[in-house]
Amino acid sequence: MGEIAGIKYTKDKTGRKRYLRVDLDMYGENQLIEDFLDLLYVEAHKGDEVISLDEFNKYIDERLKENV
Repeated sequence: MGEIAGIKYTKDKTGRKRYLRVDLDMYGENQLIEDFLDLLYVEAHKGDEVISLDEFNKYIDERLKENV
């Protein structure tokens, strides 16, 4: 694979391409990059506690009442 501006591969100790560096100044607004980062975030939070929208809204309403 040839060089692409703003994309760099970094190799591990064995010489295998392992890491990818993306210039966000060039590609930060790219929808595919944003989707990829969103998927990483979702994967990292699998198994986290989940609450319903109603529970969240009640929590927010209570917090807002406390700050009035």
